[in-house]
Order: sequence, then structure tokens, then C-alpha cells
Amino acid sequence: MMKRILILLIWILGPAMLFAQQDAQQSQYMFNGIYINPAYAGYKENINLHSYYRTQWTGITGSPVSMSLALDASANDGNVGLAFQLASDKLGAQSNLSGYLNYAYRIRMNADGTSRLAFGLGGGIMQLGLNGALLNPNDPEPSQPTGMQSKLVPDARLGVFFANEKLYAGLSADNLVAQYINIKSNSYLAQPKPHFYLTAGVLIPLSEDLMFKPSFLLKDDRAGPTSLDINGFLLLGEKIWVGGSYRTGVKIYNKAFLQSDLTPLNSGVLAVQIFPMENLRVGYAFDFSVGPLQGYSGGTHEISIGYYFKSSKSRMLTPRYF
Repeated sequence: MMKRILILLIWILGPAMLFAQQDAQQSQYMFNGIYINPAYAGYKENINLHSYYRTQWTGITGSPVSMSLALDASANDGNVGLAFQLASDKLGAQSNLSGYLNYAYRIRMNADGTSRLAFGLGGGIMQLGLNGALLNPNDPEPSQPTGMQSKLVPDARLGVFFANEKLYAGLSADNLVAQYINIKSNSYLAQPKPHFYLTAGVLIPLSEDLMFKPSFLLKDDRAGPTSLDINGFLLLGEKIWVGGSYRTGVKIYNKAFLQSDLTPLNSGVLAVQIFPMENLRVGYAFDFSVGPLQGYSGGTHEISIGYYFKSSKSRMLTPRYF
């Protein structure tokens, strides 16, 4: 058990304290982009309710647990997207709560509106917390907290998102306001840092009842290693998505402050999404470590549930693909 705790502290708390506070990890973001991009709001052109629950690195004390609930819809004949999301993220003694309102203006790129370019803006509040009672260092500092520390900070996020019936692409950034609010004074709270997301994917018909959706996500916070997800999913008979992802570190520009011997190996993901009903989707993803945590963690489990209220005015080929 002590070895597991030591590995967790080195792998998570070390980079987080030295470099930046990381956003919560997800493995099913490709099925609802609102979690990483406010411009995704209204994409499905229906009232869409979605949630997920994730427990990461089971079997390791203090491992991350995160959850979120999001509701989005379109207005003004599909030209406007609106979304609301709540999120909770816990890692050891650290806990974060956040709530965002998102607005997207969606520009038609063709006559029937199936191709759109959206610009999104999100604003909200983050509650950053640290429970000092959960800290038990061998050599505590004099100012180390023994109780709960917390602070409310405003935040904003921006994004752009393009999608038609065959492909999508998006670019977004968050923590754009919170990064400028100094919360380190007289506290052990982690300073929020901006995160940038670049994602894209295509839909490739293989047969009448079989489609292939490859995609990628590039994530960077300018302080820690850049992360790349490569994803591939098959849609079987409009009833089930099955596939997986490979997550690794990549070097796209020089970060001289990083350790030179950091391994790029991270994790693999196996995932499935099924449709018990036409407008109900249930997903499960299992992450397994291929890096330093391999053999020490029971893996990561993520469950998602989505329900949309279908509208007869929807112009999309289907609300399921992206």
C-alpha cells in the first residue's frame, strides 16, 4: 500500500504542484464536446442531457474521482446554442467544483444548415478547495493547513467548432480568467492554469450498417507535458459504438523546464456506447495504464448517460455521430 501511495504522489502531486493544475481527465468526450468546448452548445439541435462519473486508478489511495452534468439546447432556429454544466473533481486532499453557462453563435455554411461554424463563450464560477486534515506529510511546514481551505474564483472559456454530416473540428481554451487571480497567497490551493484543446474527427461509411469514426484530441497547458489522444470507433447498425483510444505524451514545442526523462507512455482505453432507445445512450470506458502505473492500479472506470428530447426541426443527419 505504501508503494502505491508513493507512486501516486510522484506521478500526480509532483507535476501538479510544480507545473499546473490539470483539468479532469475524460475518455468519452468525443460523444459530447461540451465538456471541452463551449462552441459545441446546441450542436445536436435538441434538448440534450448528459452526465458522466469517473473513478480513476482504482486501488490507489487518493486517486481522482470526477463527475459532471451538462444540459444544452439550440434556439433561434438553430442559430444559437445554450448550455449549462456542473462539475466536481477530487484528487486526494484537493477538490474542485465548477458551474458554467455557455453561449454559442452558430453560422450556417450551407442552405439546409447541416454544416455550421460555431463560436462559443462560457462564463462561470470555480470553487477550489483543499482539506488539510487529509494531509499527513513526514515533515509538515509551519503554515500547512489543518482544516478546509476554499476560494471562489470567476472563470471564462472560449471555443470554435465546425461540423457537418461527415466531419468535425474544434479549438478551445479554459481557465482564461481564473489564471490571473492570485490564490496562492496564504493558501495551499493550486493556481488554475489555461488549458488548450484541439480536436477533429471524420465519419467514414464502410457499409450500410457499419461506420468508422477516427478522431484525435491534442491537449496542452503550456506547463506540463502535451497529451495526444488517438481514437477509433465503429458504429454498428445505428445501435452501438465500440472502440478505443491511445493516450500518449507528445512534444510539439520546447519545454525546457520539464524533466528530460519523462516517459510519453500514458494509457489505453476500451469503450462502448449503446442505445437502449433511439434517444437514450449509455456508455462505459475502461482505461488501463501503459506507463509507470502499470501493475499498480486496478484501472479507471467511466460511466456516461445521455438523453435527448428529439425535435422535428433538427436538420442534422443524426444526433448520434459527433
